[in-house]
Amino acid sequence: MASALIGILFVSVMVCVALKANRRLQKEDRLPMQWLLPNEVVLSASRPAALAFVPALAFLSFAGLTILSLYTQPRPGQEGMVIPAMLAIGFVFLGVQFFHIWMVERTIGQSRS
Repeated sequence: MASALIGILFVSVMVCVALKANRRLQKEDRLPMQWLLPNEVVLSASRPAALAFVPALAFLSFAGLTILSLYTQPRPGQEGMVIPAMLAIGFVFLGVQFFHIWMVERTIGQSRS
């Protein structure tokens, strides 16, 4: 049950971050999704799709992990690792989302100047 609450918490925070970024980037129709090394944009998506991608991926991952944590037993000695693992995964997803938004803002700022 705690794993479901952790998933709901992280996905809710990620949705709030995406909504805030959506307000900041309203002037842009498309946002970059993939880059090559010299800051060349390879793939772009519509703004709502680009900002919803990471939270949607996190939701699917947390849903699967929550189902696994409810229906499977951890190995002996690893019973107390489910919650810390879910927290670590949540912070990684949050970091990926912040990194993606930072890269988008950086790329848009460079293209404007």
